[in-house]
Amino acid sequence: MTGGEETRCGFVALIGAPNAGKSTLLNRLVGTKVSIVTHKVQTTRAIIRGIALRGRSQIIFVDTPGIFRPKRRLDRAMVETAWGGARDADRVALLVDAAKGLGDETRDILDKLRDIAQPKDLILNKIDMVPRPTLLALAQEANAAVPFGDTFMVSALTGDGCDDLLDRLGAAMPAGPWLYPEDQVSDLPLRSLAAEITREKLFLRLHDELPYDATVETTQWEDRRDGSARVEQTIFVARESQRKIVLGAGGQTIKAISMAARSEIAEAAEQPVHLFLFVKVRKNWADDPERYREMGIEFPGD
Repeated sequence: MTGGEETRCGFVALIGAPNAGKSTLLNRLVGTKVSIVTHKVQTTRAIIRGIALRGRSQIIFVDTPGIFRPKRRLDRAMVETAWGGARDADRVALLVDAAKGLGDETRDILDKLRDIAQPKDLILNKIDMVPRPTLLALAQEANAAVPFGDTFMVSALTGDGCDDLLDRLGAAMPAGPWLYPEDQVSDLPLRSLAAEITREKLFLRLHDELPYDATVETTQWEDRRDGSARVEQTIFVARESQRKIVLGAGGQTIKAISMAARSEIAEAAEQPVHLFLFVKVRKNWADDPERYREMGIEFPGD
């Protein structure tokens, strides 16, 4: 960066109930895909950072897992990860699906937000689907529960309101040097991003048939002399019946998943990719601390 004006840089944690649209909004604000988006709830598991520039400000958005009432160990780890991301940020932005209103999960978040010391903003998403009087009533109710600094009304899908959101957040970032190069949009390693892309395609193809705790790991990434990359990934499921679902009749399902993932991984890697997918049964993987380290989240105790 050059010039006399000071630079600004800070972290904004995006929190909200599952399927509020956090990943869609993050991708919109950053200007490219850094977080996967599916119809399945709790798609985001670990903390993903997307980096946006606004004038002299670098805004590091922290996309956290959806906050819900946890039932299992993996659920607890995801919720603890989300609240940890909120506590570590410079600002916290609560994203609410305006079409759904303030459900029980969002009300639980509002209760806990009172104990978060950082400045807080409210973002009402999907405003293109809700009449303005309803939006205003929703904003008033949320602000009565928690004193938000600003309230933004956006559509992550169309981009409406997102420029104003970036302007205001950029101005609110603390003065300081940028933490990432100007052309970097995420801190997610390419191997991890590739695994996330394949997991997205897996859920988009099988979201009604496959539990959300299926996972994908990139086990090999070999750059070849011709400029291409050979990438091997393993899809882990909990039962043999799920493995058969992922493979599909004659291997057609996994072939379709591979084709969809390969083109997007190649685009992210900016090189041709030869993708090889394997499906393995790993029982009780959600109780294995090593799998949590692979996902970048803390393994919760009993």
